[in-house]
Amino acid sequence: MRSRPRSLAIGLAVAATAVAGTVTAGVHATPAQAATCNGYVGLTFDDGPSNSHTPALLNALTQNRLRATMFNEGQYAAAYPAQVRAQVQAGMWVGNHSYTHPHLTQLGQSQIDSEISRTQQAITNAGGGSPQLFRPPYGETNATVRSVEARYGLTEIIWNVDSQDWNNASTDAIVQAVNRLTNGQIILMHEWPANTLAAIPRIAQALANKGLCSGRISPQTGRAVAP
Repeated sequence: MRSRPRSLAIGLAVAATAVAGTVTAGVHATPAQAATCNGYVGLTFDDGPSNSHTPALLNALTQNRLRATMFNEGQYAAAYPAQVRAQVQAGMWVGNHSYTHPHLTQLGQSQIDSEISRTQQAITNAGGGSPQLFRPPYGETNATVRSVEARYGLTEIIWNVDSQDWNNASTDAIVQAVNRLTNGQIILMHEWPANTLAAIPRIAQALANKGLCSGRISPQTGRAVAP
């Protein structure tokens, strides 16, 4: 799911991607915070990393004591390896979002393999670890895509709630989407919309009001669990 204006992609032309399931040191819930967690949700951000958007997003997340899974494109991970490392250092998890964000279900098996394997390598080379999670572009999948994912030990992660930030959703609408999350569920967001960045403090408050905390996505169950 993405509708990034191509103008935003200028300067992001070559690659950087991420690795799902890379657990890293960085931001961790304090015991006081952990005591308030009645459940966990998966905050996910697609289409990074970049020099233009990743630093501000990571700053907002860490300031608001949130952790998230960053589904990075391989081309951008290769182009901006320092931002992949920054994601890990900030306590985020990195997942595979293909190399060039194609419609995978329209490709042959060898092309799908190339999209996934090159992203795995780009993220690993950038210091993001070896991804365990894969989000197919546009949420489009089929048996061939899943068979290639399995070859690389990847768990396919779609989403329960679409924030519609890729479709110019307002900050209010993004926060309302987060409010629909229940324990274990996952929300789709992207790193490039300005309204998503603006929503981060309110997302943190909305989750706190419901006794929910941001968690990691389990490669075993595909659901959000305690970090």
